[in-house]
Amino acid sequence: MLFFAEAFFLYTYYYGWGKFSPRVHLLLGLGLNVVGTAIMLIANAWLTFMTSPSGISESGALISTWDAVRNYTWMPINIHRIIANVAFGGSVAAAYAAYKFLQAKTDEERAHYDWMGYIGNFVAICAFLPLPFAGYYLAKEIYAYSQTLGLTMMGGAFSWLFIIQAVLIGNLFLAANYYLWLGMGRIAGTQQFQKYIKYLLILVALCFMVWATPRSIIATVSEVRAMGGSAHPALGFLGVMSAKNTAVNILILTTYISFLLYRRGGKTPVVPWAKAGNLAQLLIFLIAAAIVIFLGVYGYFVEARVRIAFSIPQVLSVLFAMIAVTVIDVFLFRKAKASAEPRWGHIPAISQYVLIFIAVTFTWLMGLMGYVRSGLRQHWHVYGVMRDTSVDAFTPTLGFATQIVSVTVLIFFVLIGFVFWLASLGGKKDWEPATRKPATPAEAEAAP
Repeated sequence: MLFFAEAFFLYTYYYGWGKFSPRVHLLLGLGLNVVGTAIMLIANAWLTFMTSPSGISESGALISTWDAVRNYTWMPINIHRIIANVAFGGSVAAAYAAYKFLQAKTDEERAHYDWMGYIGNFVAICAFLPLPFAGYYLAKEIYAYSQTLGLTMMGGAFSWLFIIQAVLIGNLFLAANYYLWLGMGRIAGTQQFQKYIKYLLILVALCFMVWATPRSIIATVSEVRAMGGSAHPALGFLGVMSAKNTAVNILILTTYISFLLYRRGGKTPVVPWAKAGNLAQLLIFLIAAAIVIFLGVYGYFVEARVRIAFSIPQVLSVLFAMIAVTVIDVFLFRKAKASAEPRWGHIPAISQYVLIFIAVTFTWLMGLMGYVRSGLRQHWHVYGVMRDTSVDAFTPTLGFATQIVSVTVLIFFVLIGFVFWLASLGGKKDWEPATRKPATPAEAEAAP
């Protein structure tokens, strides 16, 4: 029923474009999103039941359908996938705009698709910033349900996949910041912020390196003996979660600062408390960063239970900083004097390739994390309840899984390109048979 309701909203919205009032279109779009989200929640109930079954007896008999739906990891995966899908949708829309920007023939077209790409990327970044927090929440609930699943995920067969995840997430942060820095060129008067970019880049690079550093490295027997273990004597300290939580929180703050600088381009606050507001924002950032770094360093000197609990105040301090600074900024730049408007379309072409890179990386990351979520069960159809006894059952190796996911991502974007090509046909002229031009008098006389 939900599928048919989704089809109704989708086709009515698409074919009714321009036929209904904006309010009706808004309601149709809202209905489409509500129904689509409901379908996703139902699918999430199936997949999370397989990982963390509940509502059943010891023999596997169903006791409560609602308890089976509302299992231990259902709500964490709902939150994580909703946020991830918003980021994914924004990045794909931005990639489409980037492709059209590169194909544009006029300044007007470039301006339109530059604006569209910015909006899509803005949506993606807004969802991407809280996404690591949702990921931590999901991982925490998996650990709480079964420490065996948690250890398999982070310290067992899938541990090296999280190094790949760290590299991809680091690249996403780097690309998102780079696009914002390039976007400053659209607005005259942003030269005052250019001097900060190198410091932001240094922060992003340092956090990226910490985030991608593994706890143990692949080494020969002689190298392991020389190091005194599988962990590097110096870099091994950067491979634990105290360092990684600190790095990703600083990455989020840095990306938010880049967006804040872009937003301020070409604007001058006129409120009398502008200087105090800027100082308050700076203090909030410094205090939040100090809390994150202090708890990250202090985590090396406490037991694991306390160290894991430190991630909560780190997350809350970053969230508070972003919310508080945003509120101050909204009032600070209300009725601000605009010295220049964005010159849409005036941005280097490489920025469009950055948008495409972000979309591909998002898609690949989602595929890899789906492999982790499904592979955690290993030889169980339903974890701890129904074993997979088929003779050809196996958990794909990391190399094999990355190849399959890569091919899937390629097929996905081929299909997306096909859909976009079909949509572009509506703006082309209908085919007409070629008509022969009438012969000129000279050609008529020369004809036999």
